[in-house]
Formats: sequence, structure tokens, C-alpha cells
Amino acid sequence: MAHARFWKMVAVAGVSTLLASGAVRAEDGLDSSAFHQIIKNQMSAFASGNAQAAFSFATSSLQQRFQTPEFFMEMVRQGYQPVYKPQSVTFGRSKMTKLGPTQEVYVTGPKGKNWLALYSFEQQDDGSWKISGCYLTTADGFSA
Repeated sequence: MAHARFWKMVAVAGVSTLLASGAVRAEDGLDSSAFHQIIKNQMSAFASGNAQAAFSFATSSLQQRFQTPEFFMEMVRQGYQPVYKPQSVTFGRSKMTKLGPTQEVYVTGPKGKNWLALYSFEQQDDGSWKISGCYLTTADGFSA
């Protein structure tokens, strides 16, 4: 799907820029438990086929980009199988970047391959957090 490839390229460019600029640093003050719960809830929505719930964890800009919960769910199903149907999930570090907080998640995908999913978050006006992106890369040296 062209939209999935486009979104992956956008995520790669953004994360690559942050890493190259040295903008990523450990952040002790982040409430990683909130990020963990949001990610777990979205993965549960994927597992149960609840497109509306899965879509609700995305920022409004992502919702505008993908337009409908069903289109969003299909994009994730086609392009993000490791987080759509993970065999196992282990949370890594939360980090602060110039563009906001990120959460490392080590997942074993449906075919047994290990992946690092780097989730980015944006804080909403009401103080809650929403997922603003997810970048996947293979993580051969890690297992979830």
C-alpha cells in the first residue's frame, strides 16, 4: 500500500534526523507507564479488530492523514504486522527528543522475527498523550 510506504519513509526521515543531530537523550522525568498503557491498549484494539479504538490512540494529525479508522487499521495490518499481531512485547526506555517523547518497544512479530518499534507521542491540550508515529526496524540482537 502506497500510504504505508510513505508513512514509513516519513518516520525513517524523522527518526534519522533526530539520531543524527544527537537530539535523543534519556529522560528520567517521563511517565513511561502512561506510554506503556497507551501502546498496550492500541495493540489490544488491533488484536480484537476494533478499528475505532485503535484509531482513537492516534493524534488528530494522523487521524486526518488516514481519514477513517478502517483505512488506518488496514495500513497497520499491511505495513506494521509486528505491532498489529505481536507474539511478545517488552518495553524499553522512554526518551525525550526535540520533537517530544518516544518509547522503545521490542516486539517479536507473527513470523518470529524481532523488531524495535519506536513510538512517538504528543501531549494533547487536556494533558493526555496520543501516538504521533511508529517507526519499525529489525532488532536481531534483541528478543521481546
